[in-house]
Amino acid sequence: MGGVPVSHPWFSDAGTPRVLAHRGHVTARMADEGIAENSIAAIAQAHAAGVRYVESDCHLTRDGVVVLFHDDDLRRVTGDPRPIADVDARELSRLMASRGGLATLDETLDAFPTLRFNLDVKAPGAAVPVGHAVAEHGARVLLTSFSDQRRLTALAAASGATTGVRPATSAGTGTIARLLAAVALGSARAARRLFADIDAIQIPERQGRFRVLTPRLIRAAHGSGVEVHVWTVNDPDEMRRLVALGVDGIVTDRTDVALDALA
Repeated sequence: MGGVPVSHPWFSDAGTPRVLAHRGHVTARMADEGIAENSIAAIAQAHAAGVRYVESDCHLTRDGVVVLFHDDDLRRVTGDPRPIADVDARELSRLMASRGGLATLDETLDAFPTLRFNLDVKAPGAAVPVGHAVAEHGARVLLTSFSDQRRLTALAAASGATTGVRPATSAGTGTIARLLAAVALGSARAARRLFADIDAIQIPERQGRFRVLTPRLIRAAHGSGVEVHVWTVNDPDEMRRLVALGVDGIVTDRTDVALDALA
């Protein structure tokens, strides 16, 4: 089982295994009504279901507002082909009004003060604004990105904007690749050095034919006080199997299933 102690308050009190609601939670009925992922309604539904953690993504509008949105354009969610970076927040709010409501980062942090957020910085231009937005909420925010540079830029902006708690962080793709190499080669010193600057690794179990998650990686992470979270898992048997391997957190679209399966 998981449960490695991590000192950052983002990890405190909730215990493991952690259920991270992937882009909030949209039930089948909500989807039929046109409610979108990452909307205020989706986040509210995750909160109502009883999760402590919501995973979401950050983009920047044309007028500099950080919004919770996965894709870099509006095509899949609204049918509008424009990039988010070309749309003002006011217009985006109108487009999202019938889809569960636009979730800006500032308003979402204020509206859900008991939730802990796992925020993926998707756009390069969003890194500094995201860091500034979460600076006063660092105890309940984990910052990540596929790009280590974006992740570190956001962390630096958060640290520079407050004397409070720095957000937690999980590794970007480059750091994970180096970690996998170090663990595979048995280089404990290199692995410890890489683990020293992160609080978690958040990975798929497999990438194509390549197995990312291994017992050796879990042991190395736990030995350095780092948690292991796996995405995106929707089958309850798979959730239980991963937790039995030692995984500390499950990122899922099926919040309701996960809360029941991992109770």
